[in-house]
Amino acid sequence: MKNYKLIIGIFFLLISSIVSAQQEDLNSYLKIAAENNPELKAKFNDYMAALEVAPQVKALPDPQIAFAYFISPVETRVGPQRFKISASQMFPWFGTLKAKENVAVQAAKAKYEIFEETKSLLFNDVKAAYYNLYFNKKAMAITLENMGILETFQKLAEIKIEAGLVSMVDEYRLEMEINELENQLALLKDKERFLETAFNNLLDVESSIPVEVPEDLWTNDFPLSKQAALDSIAQFNHQLLNIDLQQAALAYKREVAENMGKPNFKLGFDYTFIGKGENNLSGKDAFIFPTVGITIPLYQNKYKAMIQEVVYLEAAKTDEKANKTNLLETLFEKGWNDYLDANRRIELYKTQSTLAQKSMNLLETEYITGNKNFEEILRMERKVLKYNLEEEKAKADKQAAISFITYLMGK
Repeated sequence: MKNYKLIIGIFFLLISSIVSAQQEDLNSYLKIAAENNPELKAKFNDYMAALEVAPQVKALPDPQIAFAYFISPVETRVGPQRFKISASQMFPWFGTLKAKENVAVQAAKAKYEIFEETKSLLFNDVKAAYYNLYFNKKAMAITLENMGILETFQKLAEIKIEAGLVSMVDEYRLEMEINELENQLALLKDKERFLETAFNNLLDVESSIPVEVPEDLWTNDFPLSKQAALDSIAQFNHQLLNIDLQQAALAYKREVAENMGKPNFKLGFDYTFIGKGENNLSGKDAFIFPTVGITIPLYQNKYKAMIQEVVYLEAAKTDEKANKTNLLETLFEKGWNDYLDANRRIELYKTQSTLAQKSMNLLETEYITGNKNFEEILRMERKVLKYNLEEEKAKADKQAAISFITYLMGK
């Protein structure tokens, strides 16, 4: 298992080194999120609090000290008893305190896995928000570029209108198309403010701080096979590890319940202060050590019920893990399909965009040299815009899918 974990780590180290320069901004945002996010800090404090339970439960019960004063001194052979001090310590059955400590330790480890799960989910959310911001900014740039193309055509149409080669309809169509793009650009700008606010809230920084995204998004592939990813989920997913640790804690809890049905022991001593007697004896204090006590667990039904409670909880955790495993596999299949689909879409729209641009250039030439129907140019311009946007969306979706699969793997 250690070797497999090492191999997984090497894969991610290699891929991260390849794109480290491109991902520098994103990595810095992840670091800020890890340091600032309130939910993550809350989970870490839960874990730190859980660590403090073990020293409490492994300690012996507090010793008992009693003081007794004789209002009417009791006369003894050596003199009257004045007062008495008693001290005692209770000792649970052998191994009980160690089992309680083990319960607390495993529970703390389970809390740590919850912290790691929260961190992995936070990183996935930050990445997803980052890729959405990238696409939105890219969509604005592509829209502006298309508006520039249409404005060029508008000037060309004005020349042809003045020459009497085309009607005013061409200019009206262009103006309508530009108006729609301006409206789309305004929507994208509004969306950008929302996306930046959501992103900065994940980092717990000022919502007005602009977010830096790359000019072109990296297109690295997922470094592992499908089966290797599934194996990694089964071994390293933090939700599954949390359940495993809870099961380990329950095993020790059953040991505690079994030991509680066994006797506890008490050791102590009495010290009696004796004064001078009437027979002029000097008086001699009496020291009795040890005194021994034992608790007798007569009501065994209570302890049997405690053991059976743990047995049911262990069975529940086994079923919970099986259900969680099935759910994670379903989520992985969806993420894997999204990854493959995004890969296909990148290749498709890259090809479509190239063909549409070539067609656009031919139509532009034909319009300049002849009387080519202007409607075809506008239709092709819409396809160029669509394919460019779809290609960028596919690139963002691909990286989001990789991020989600990596999250499921507990990385």
